[in-house]
Amino acid sequence: MTYPFRFLLTLILLSGARALPAQSFFFGADLSYVNEMEDCGVVYKENNQPKDPYQIFADHNCNLVRLRLWHTPAWYDTLNNGQRYADFNDVRQSIQRARALGMAVLLDFHLSDRWADPSHQLAPAAWQGVVDNLPLLKDSLYNYVSATLLALDAEGLLPEMVQIGNETNKGILLSAAADAGWSLDWNRNSQLFNRAIQAVRDVENSTGKSVKIALHIADPADAGWLMQGFWNNGVTDFDVIGLSYYWAWHQPTTIAGTGDVIAQLRQNYPGKAVMIFETGYIWTTQSNDNANNIINSVHPDYAPASPANQRQWLIDLTQEVINRGGSGVLYWEPAWVSSPCWTPWGQGSHQEHAAYFDFSSNLLDGGGIAFMTHPYTNLTPAADPPAPSPHFDVWPDSGRRSLTLRFRDFTAPSVVVELLGADGRLHLSRSLTPAEQVSLTIPDLPAGLYYVVVKDNGAALGRKGIWME
Repeated sequence: MTYPFRFLLTLILLSGARALPAQSFFFGADLSYVNEMEDCGVVYKENNQPKDPYQIFADHNCNLVRLRLWHTPAWYDTLNNGQRYADFNDVRQSIQRARALGMAVLLDFHLSDRWADPSHQLAPAAWQGVVDNLPLLKDSLYNYVSATLLALDAEGLLPEMVQIGNETNKGILLSAAADAGWSLDWNRNSQLFNRAIQAVRDVENSTGKSVKIALHIADPADAGWLMQGFWNNGVTDFDVIGLSYYWAWHQPTTIAGTGDVIAQLRQNYPGKAVMIFETGYIWTTQSNDNANNIINSVHPDYAPASPANQRQWLIDLTQEVINRGGSGVLYWEPAWVSSPCWTPWGQGSHQEHAAYFDFSSNLLDGGGIAFMTHPYTNLTPAADPPAPSPHFDVWPDSGRRSLTLRFRDFTAPSVVVELLGADGRLHLSRSLTPAEQVSLTIPDLPAGLYYVVVKDNGAALGRKGIWME
């Protein structure tokens, strides 16, 4: 097979990618299937003319490309021509394509060899031998995240954002036995998340580059209690809360209801951005292959399924996200069209009826991709960035005798620092001036999880969990 856009990509890369523009809102797409589709013979078109799919998205105002990464997707070896996708080499190529056209990248660490979602969070086969040995599992996770990002950075491909796990409602890195049921061990879960987060922060420190860290939750209705679980168990050093919202799977939650959730998350976790990481809406109820389609219902206000209703659903959702303080909307797999290739469940695509392309792989006229160029109201201009929010870091000494706090962007003349136990018991309350760095003597306390809360006139400005050995 010939792949007409790979040579063009090489020319663009050799000429140098343009700098990423400042953006106040992310219009995004998960393009993880594109390389595979092209290798399966798909030729994407716009106005019935062949065109590089990444160029199509860039031309329609896409500024963030999401890419999934599986640890060792060996199951691909028995499909089609045996080529693996969504592994490191495939992701590396995809980041090159996005960067060549000035689009930022969100790297989705699935932390599995295959699909991770609210029902499945199976640890990679390479780690199953240590899945019940938490210290070794944490080391494996740290080394994997760190090595992946450093290898990408060595080629100038460090992503702007990463997510720790995919739709992690039931936790991450489970054994086969735990994955078969429902398991949410917050002590284990929080240590794993924080170890992966530490790997990203250490990469930031070693490279001098910023990488936003995201948590990803499926279903807006579950976001409240899951985020509270993260926060109460000390997973607080992240930048973005990502949500999956599909009407087909998350009804009766409406677009307005999703907006309410976004507004509540913004209020409860100040300084954290909230984005829709996944959404999708069908443009037809027909199928173009032998693979069962995974989305099969439409909202009564956006019926029947049509390109126009696909576009309107996305426009209305995006306007609601903007109005409620959200920072982006990403569509899941808008380029997963039909092809002669197979998935483990059938020949073709399970999403061709919800893609942005018709059954000839030609961009839909008036379809969903147009949501990215719609003239929204209340969209903050990129030239007016928000004022920096107060931030503090805290760490105890090894003997649990003192806490060191470092403050940044605090404007209050004085604050109250409280030290709470995991049971909510107050162990220390001290009023102080938020200088750049402050050291506090603390009571003699047993090892365990504690929380440091900084308040101004009774209002919490920030809260961080710390583990005292």
